[in-house]
Amino acid sequence: MIDNFQGKTAVLTGAGSGFGLECARIGARHGMNLVLVDVQEDALQAAATELLATGAQVLARRVDVSNAEQMQELADAVQQRFGAPHLVFNNAGVGSGGLVWENSVQDWEWVLGVNLMGVVHGVRLFTPMMLEAARHDPAYRGHIVNTASMAGLLAPPNMGIYNVSKHAVVSLSETLYQDLALVTDQIGASVLCPYFVPTGISHSERNRPAAMAGERPTQSQLIGQAMIGKAVSAGKVTAADVAQKVFDAVAANQFYIYSHPQALGSVQTRMEDVVQGRNPTDPFADKPELGAQLRAALRAMPGAA
Repeated sequence: MIDNFQGKTAVLTGAGSGFGLECARIGARHGMNLVLVDVQEDALQAAATELLATGAQVLARRVDVSNAEQMQELADAVQQRFGAPHLVFNNAGVGSGGLVWENSVQDWEWVLGVNLMGVVHGVRLFTPMMLEAARHDPAYRGHIVNTASMAGLLAPPNMGIYNVSKHAVVSLSETLYQDLALVTDQIGASVLCPYFVPTGISHSERNRPAAMAGERPTQSQLIGQAMIGKAVSAGKVTAADVAQKVFDAVAANQFYIYSHPQALGSVQTRMEDVVQGRNPTDPFADKPELGAQLRAALRAMPGAA
């Protein structure tokens, strides 16, 4: 729990857009020192310029969060400039869909590298710094927030690679919460599970590694991108709304953070499937027209049975 953000330091990955940028804006209003991290240089610099103009102390670093060496350099820079951070928002993420057997090795390495290993690096590097600060200062309070997704609590079809990465983040975050509780009362943890919110993640291809530049998306990936893009663009909850929920959760020491609590009915159904040992429920049971549309599109692909 952090009940006063004034003068505290926040590290935010994926800070050039979406949840990361909106949380940085709230942090600036609270008088926080801001460490802005993004792989997209132009977005990062635009965010840094905007937030410096508010009077905030800003450290902006272009970092590929999947890269252990770059993340170590980031942690060292944060320690040198501000000392141990108080809020760490492991938020950087990319989206990729398609039928699970069609994803290339490069797809898996990219999505798991950013969505999972980016969070792993944030946890393994900043948690020890925060624990050290807590040992030396009984008044120190810290909090780690990891961005997962409702896809980390469900298993929607045609986006398996993303589901796998986000399920792992939920598990990592739940374990982090329990592990921290064993050793300290001064540092908390949360997991953010947003649903369809316009953030820019549906255009993740803009940050695909150069080594993947020649890869063409499969037909199932194109179908998935179109459906996700339509759902995201129709979303009424904004990234700014979700960012405020993040700060409210940190202040209240709330672990699960949802952008759309109404989606939890599907999570409950999935849990009942697990507990009762029944086959997974049709994810489109309440919207059969969407299921029919996706099924028809996929079965019309060349090579489909």
